[in-house]
Amino acid sequence: MANLKEVRNRITSVSSTQQITNAMKMVSAAKLRKAQNAVIALRPYADKLHDILKDLCAVADPSQAAFSTQRDMKNVLIIAITSNRGLCGPFNSNVIKLVTKEANEKYKGHHKVSVISIGKKADEHFKKSEWNIFGSNLPRRLHRLYDNLTFENVSSIATNLMENYLSGDFDRVVLVYNRFKNASVQILTSEQFLPVLPPEVDEENKLTTDYIFEPTKEEIVEELIPRSLKIQLYRAVLESYAAEHGARMTAMHKATDNATEMLRDLRIKYNKARQAAITNEIIEIVGGAEALKG
Repeated sequence: MANLKEVRNRITSVSSTQQITNAMKMVSAAKLRKAQNAVIALRPYADKLHDILKDLCAVADPSQAAFSTQRDMKNVLIIAITSNRGLCGPFNSNVIKLVTKEANEKYKGHHKVSVISIGKKADEHFKKSEWNIFGSNLPRRLHRLYDNLTFENVSSIATNLMENYLSGDFDRVVLVYNRFKNASVQILTSEQFLPVLPPEVDEENKLTTDYIFEPTKEEIVEELIPRSLKIQLYRAVLESYAAEHGARMTAMHKATDNATEMLRDLRIKYNKARQAAITNEIIEIVGGAEALKG
């Protein structure tokens, strides 16, 4: 009977967990739809604006191309974009592993690497590492960004990063995040934020885009380059936010399915134990009756 009680308590516990994971899956599915719509709506504009940005930086005067000037890479800033919460599979650990790999391998040597985090999970990991930044004017507590994820809030962070780049505090800024593909697939991405990479040139068909500037080329370059960089950072955060909910929904769906299978096995085990207990009681009763007859 003690075994029956243990199995019954286990069934109750797994059933309660199943209800929680199923509820979390439904919540993530609802949030994913909203985040997915925002990402899909932003992608065409962000892609086209980024292409124009690279073309402009390629033909701009050196005095106007401060954000595309390639400098000696001495100080590297890596921005790790994760989530504030867990229960989303390897979503956060993949970003942390890639940041660690790039810091130890790609930028190892004469480069000083610093890491700032958007999201509690990366912040908790890197605040104790050798790459954590102390005493800088970079923004802090960036996990609060998810409380009100708007372009205005992200653009202030992008402005701060651009100011630090222009002042020479960093020679390269890299974004590491999960790019959203669909609800079950996230693409781990390492993307250079600053300096702006030049456009890829096809050696066979060397075509350059010719733009008509209105009002003037200088005014448009000064306005367009910062805006494009802000859009690029905003898109990366939105991609990560949508990918997070997709990863959590998938993880909770698998957890719910596993709980269902576990409940089925536990109920079979419970029925077998219960039948064995009943059979044992019947044997004891029959044995007692035969002993009385004797």
